[in-house]
Amino acid sequence: MDSKIQRVRDAFASGRSRPLRFRLQQLEALRRMVQEREKDILEAIAADLCKSELNAYSQEVITVLGELDLVLENLPEWVAAKPAKKNLFTMLDEAYIHSEPLGVVLIIGAWNYPFVLTIQPLIGAIAAGNAVIIKPSELCEKTATILAQLLPQYLDQDLYVVVNGGVEETTELLKQRFDHILYTGSTAVGKIVMEAAAKHLTPVTLELGGKSPCYVDRDCDLDVACRRIAWGKYMNCGQTCIAPDYVLCEPSLQDQIVQKIKETVKEFYGENIKESPDYERIINLRHFKRIQSLLEGQKIAFGGETDEATRYIAPTILTDVDPETKVMQEEIFGPILPIVPVRNADEAIKFINNREKPLAFYIFSHNEKVPVGWALTTANIVLILSRINVPAY
Repeated sequence: MDSKIQRVRDAFASGRSRPLRFRLQQLEALRRMVQEREKDILEAIAADLCKSELNAYSQEVITVLGELDLVLENLPEWVAAKPAKKNLFTMLDEAYIHSEPLGVVLIIGAWNYPFVLTIQPLIGAIAAGNAVIIKPSELCEKTATILAQLLPQYLDQDLYVVVNGGVEETTELLKQRFDHILYTGSTAVGKIVMEAAAKHLTPVTLELGGKSPCYVDRDCDLDVACRRIAWGKYMNCGQTCIAPDYVLCEPSLQDQIVQKIKETVKEFYGENIKESPDYERIINLRHFKRIQSLLEGQKIAFGGETDEATRYIAPTILTDVDPETKVMQEEIFGPILPIVPVRNADEAIKFINNREKPLAFYIFSHNEKVPVGWALTTANIVLILSRINVPAY
């Protein structure tokens, strides 16, 4: 481990990652890798997450290609020195802002989108002129293996190094000093990463999860709202960091929401969801059992079927959910959608503000006063509005 990291440090110290031309060459090589080895990449993702080729491509590969196109087009402008505003002390000087690479960056990838959430930060690190240690998630073994095989074939082998392994290897990596750490995953592990980084005052970028709520107002198009909630919740079997975690609505809307989501799920996955090529599986048995335990003592209005042998959990809706039960105490990260009745928008706002800040929340309403209330009382939360004049997808 030490020798690998030292090799990367020495490569960065040589200065060859800094020139714009070199960065563009590496990014073009990365794009060529994705295009030429697309089949291998898609097969690895499918093996890890039971993901169809269409879903794997649309959710992961196309995003990476789009990011590469964006960076390749704009990088010359981004790295150019920019004039700085002068003051009394610098008025006779040539003042400008010049961006420098940080150094050696550690990227710890995620398992729920194992390709895009590893390669996307790599694109940014290369574009900024850094050297990189890449640690893919060990839970997606096939994707981690293909990354370790392909990246050295296309990128500089000394500047960009893949380290595979489990908790032990990640722990050893976090003992090292890096110039920046990027991690995508759970809050619990995020705290471990931040604690390790603090020992060296290493800056971190953490993209963590949370219980992202939906508020469905009585003044909205329920067909649009339920279609979007179903798509966001059940994509990748609920294993998405900004997936709707639960629904807040007036009690009179519960049955309608259940019925409309049921109809949408049938449209998306067919009569036999378990046989649908578009419906994924839970990543491993530990997560399967964790999610399954969240169903205990709940009122299941739709779904609820499970199969441990294949790690299948059906799209599920829970109604009249008690906010104090287990399913409302932790991020679900699976295909279970609790509905918590509230009397009005004000009560929903209070409900969310009494809990940890979510990563995102979703409002479905025609009433323009509703989102203003949310924005003023729930600061630092991503606000995503869905209105009837926006086409459903």
